[in-house]
Amino acid sequence: MKKRYFGTDGIRGKANSEPMTAEVALRIGAAVGEYFRGKASNSRRVVIGKDTRLSGYMLENALTAGLTSTGMNVLLLGPVPTPAVGFLTRSMRADLGVMITASHNRHEDNGIKFFDPFGYKLSDNAELGIERIAEEKASLASPSDIGRARRIDDGLGRYAEYVKTTFPQNQKLDGIKVVVDCANGSAYKVAPSVLWELGAEVESIAVAPNGYNINDDCGSTATGIARRKVLESGADAGICFDGDADRVVIIDERGELGQGDQLLALLASRWKQENRLRKNEIVTTIMSNLGLETFLGRLGIKLHRTAVGDRYVAEKMREVGLNLGGEQSGHIIMSDYMTTSDGLIAGLQFLAEMATRKCAASELLRQFEPVPQLMRNVSVSADRDPLALGGTKRVIERARNVLGREGRVVVRRSGTEPVVRIMVESRDQSVLESILGDIEDAVARA
Repeated sequence: MKKRYFGTDGIRGKANSEPMTAEVALRIGAAVGEYFRGKASNSRRVVIGKDTRLSGYMLENALTAGLTSTGMNVLLLGPVPTPAVGFLTRSMRADLGVMITASHNRHEDNGIKFFDPFGYKLSDNAELGIERIAEEKASLASPSDIGRARRIDDGLGRYAEYVKTTFPQNQKLDGIKVVVDCANGSAYKVAPSVLWELGAEVESIAVAPNGYNINDDCGSTATGIARRKVLESGADAGICFDGDADRVVIIDERGELGQGDQLLALLASRWKQENRLRKNEIVTTIMSNLGLETFLGRLGIKLHRTAVGDRYVAEKMREVGLNLGGEQSGHIIMSDYMTTSDGLIAGLQFLAEMATRKCAASELLRQFEPVPQLMRNVSVSADRDPLALGGTKRVIERARNVLGREGRVVVRRSGTEPVVRIMVESRDQSVLESILGDIEDAVARA
């Protein structure tokens, strides 16, 4: 069965257009309520968090109606980071966690992510099961079994206190100046306060959400303002989150970016030295740079690759029994601390390394020399699959043959937007640009 609603990471789309309508959210809420009702504890608890988009109010109410109609009791957290929902689902013994967010997308979009009772994102099989119920119409509870809903005021505080426990107990951030860009998203309260309470001097930007400005020229996908602020203020580092704070991008004292691959390299090498890295293996996706794989190989660290999406990384980590994984985009999963990717915890681990080693951010963010990489998005219609056509397949296969082991080609349909994403790596710049152009043309023609 092909999934109708669920994509790479939950359900996502333009707000007030299918599938992000109140009607669909009501139906999905009822379906997921029925799916988990049979597995639920006597309390039948569901926690719901959201980011700062205006449409979050509409979807929150619709999901609550659907869930309570099937007998689930809803605890409303308000604006919290996505990892807080994963943490609180498990901490509060809930049967299900729900996060309303479109992550790094602008305010026009929204989405819904789900967590199981253990704080992990749902599997493909669970998503298919929920969609079957949604298509057939959920079984509603009797009048006496309808669920209740109430607001929870201390959820963000619980999460903040836990996050601080992941920072080394004998370490402080005294003397370190940090610019923190919260993308006008769900970390706008918690990130600056946690950093300050751990001793940092904090310069906060994009901490005034109004329902429309989430990820608007700010955050992990638009770092220009944060980079200028680092340079102007003489900060030691910058930390940029996306709208739901499950990913992070680091800025060094020179205003240069450090992507997730560099942070993974830093943590993996450090943890191996400390005998903390389970099995001396980590997990990342097909998008991570070839330079990372080469760097880790020299250290005797094995790299597993998965499909794009931090939930696939987490699934592989659980399957193999590993405690570190992530994505080039800045999703970092440290299962010793959290079941899902957490931008704030990842940022704190980086700052802890700065404080411990007493070195500049730029030194820590240059663990390996990346293989030159170019990426391009090509818009496509929803009803056509250019990657299934013979002409496109031949161009891609020819490109892979030209590169051999000296480069990589990844071409895939996005699970969150109507585009085909093309990534090419090669140490030869002219070959890199030529191959990317050929594939882009082939996809556009198709």
